Amino acid sequence: MPTKPISVCVFCGSRDGGDPAYATAAADLGTALAAEGWRLVYGAGDVGLMGRTARAAQEAGGETFGVIPIHLFEREVGKRDLSTFIVTENMHERKKVMYMNSDAIVMLPGGAGSLDEFFEVLTWRQLVLHEKPIILLNTAGYWDPLNALIAHVIDQKFADASLAGFIQTVDDVPTLIAALRDRLS
Repeated sequence: MPTKPISVCVFCGSRDGGDPAYATAAADLGTALAAEGWRLVYGAGDVGLMGRTARAAQEAGGETFGVIPIHLFEREVGKRDLSTFIVTENMHERKKVMYMNSDAIVMLPGGAGSLDEFFEVLTWRQLVLHEKPIILLNTAGYWDPLNALIAHVIDQKFADASLAGFIQTVDDVPTLIAALRDRLS
């Protein structure tokens, strides 16, 4: 019986953002995941950082698993040429399918949707519903304000100090891949 590939869920923006470094990191991540033989699990869009990550993974021969809700199919230009392509009824189902089909969660820069995805998997981790690694790719310091917010929440006694330990922050793709290797092997 074939073994299931290691799958890395990447939550990220459906836009490129304001710094070209975000797009470069997204493409580098897609290429690196494929080089490791790991499957990319992502939001199935062909726009922004999502599209860049998926296209790079595909170009490097990687397996891709995309999940998109029907209402975003046109807006995010649903990428049908993936190894696996799933259309869900709503956003909550999308997040659940992505989470259930992954071994780790990686956050690239993104907007409100990416933050929603991050806080849901972080909350599930805090509630001991999973022990999957959650790693922020802090390209050009993008996630510094989020890390400061997490510290503020802890300082104000709305969470235990353990909350910060559920998140690992790295500055570049090579460090991210090394962290995933360490956590997934």
